[in-house]
Amino acid sequence: MNLPYSRQNIDDEDIAAVIAALKLPFLTQGPLVENFEAQVAAYAGAKYGVAFNSGTSALHGALYAAGIKAGDEVITTPITFVASANCALYLGAKPVFVDIDPDTLCIDINKIEAAVTPRTKAIVAVDFAGYPLDIKGIKAIGDRHQLCIIEDAAHALGAKRGDLPVGAEADMTMFSFHPVKHITTGEGGIIITDDENMYKRMRMLRSHGIVRGSDCGDQNQGAWYHEMIDLGYNYRITDVQCALGISQLRKLESFIAARNEQAAYYEQLLEGVDKVTIPPPVVNGRHAYHLFPIRLAEGIDRRRVFECLHSKGIGTQVHYIPVHTQPYYQNTFGNKWGDFPISEDYYKRTLSLPLYPGLNPEDQEYIVDSLKEVL
Repeated sequence: MNLPYSRQNIDDEDIAAVIAALKLPFLTQGPLVENFEAQVAAYAGAKYGVAFNSGTSALHGALYAAGIKAGDEVITTPITFVASANCALYLGAKPVFVDIDPDTLCIDINKIEAAVTPRTKAIVAVDFAGYPLDIKGIKAIGDRHQLCIIEDAAHALGAKRGDLPVGAEADMTMFSFHPVKHITTGEGGIIITDDENMYKRMRMLRSHGIVRGSDCGDQNQGAWYHEMIDLGYNYRITDVQCALGISQLRKLESFIAARNEQAAYYEQLLEGVDKVTIPPPVVNGRHAYHLFPIRLAEGIDRRRVFECLHSKGIGTQVHYIPVHTQPYYQNTFGNKWGDFPISEDYYKRTLSLPLYPGLNPEDQEYIVDSLKEVL
């Protein structure tokens, strides 16, 4: 038995799409990139999309587009991958953490305003595990304090609030295309937005800070002419990757349906197991279920459970070690254990059970039976 906590789902259609892309004139900076960007933006209810070579570089691009600079502060949550905070550091800004809400596992909206200072310029709000957090409540705070709201929806492509897709409401929204996410381009990410100026700034940052055509200051040059107007990076994604992404996007709804079915079956199998708390449900909308993180009761040796399940071929994982406790953050900013008790308690008791399209009911029964036996 070998059941990873997550994995990509690649079929013959995806492979054929990649092979076809390899036969086209452009392997990078070609039409498939813009095609993929437009399709993802349309799916999530936005006007523009800028695809990057990773979700991390996409977040960097979003904060750059928002005008974040040295000395600014960016609010985010400790329970996330480090990129949600690191993106502020790339621009010389300081990440400021706010504890999570134990009912949603996302940033606690009621604690955000206490963290706002005159230096605060943005909030990076994370849809943890695929739960669509209350973006309207966060935008209301942003409006009061003139903050840019960036939704880190790396876990939430396909999630909905009511009938609105995640991506339709924040100033900018990031989706990740790492292999364990809902769809994959191998590595990759995208920012979607309705703001044309932010869109142009991200495109410029992605490609060395260079602009062409009507965006150049000198309009009296030939078609070859370009200008580097800021220090940018090579954050470009390839046409080959986007060919895979386009093919995967066609299957996204079936992937989301499978994840929700698996989550519902886990809930059924775990009913009455009093030593386990399941993830919070979405009342009005749709969970994307990138993860199925359970919380173990206090006093249970999480490491022993983790190791016993792995010995049975069940690849559980821990999401995440609180960012503020990482040595870099402790050494650089003086963060320490005890700063955010709800996040820390959650970390000490959480395990993510395997969840991905292709995991069958018999696999889930084996996982839960093994968990009960270990407990």
